[in-house]
Amino acid sequence: MTAVHTNLIVGTETGDDAAVWRISDERALVATADFITPVVDDARTWGYVAAVNAVSDVYAMGGRPLFALNLVCWNSSSALRRIVLQK
Repeated sequence: MTAVHTNLIVGTETGDDAAVWRISDERALVATADFITPVVDDARTWGYVAAVNAVSDVYAMGGRPLFALNLVCWNSSSALRRIVLQK
């Protein structure tokens, strides 16, 4: 059995969409990170889909989204690398 921190409200053991960490008696942080495979051919649209997915996880936990973070992984020699590095 692992020790659970007293500020951890929702952790991995429940299988929820996100973790919830108590900041104070009145506030908590809902945190989520996702790996999402491409579901469309356009990289920007893929990014929008990934962001909406992360934001929906926060809403599912009763939170108010402040930012979205998604993790992108593929072969660094891939032509897709230049798309990710676009500004």
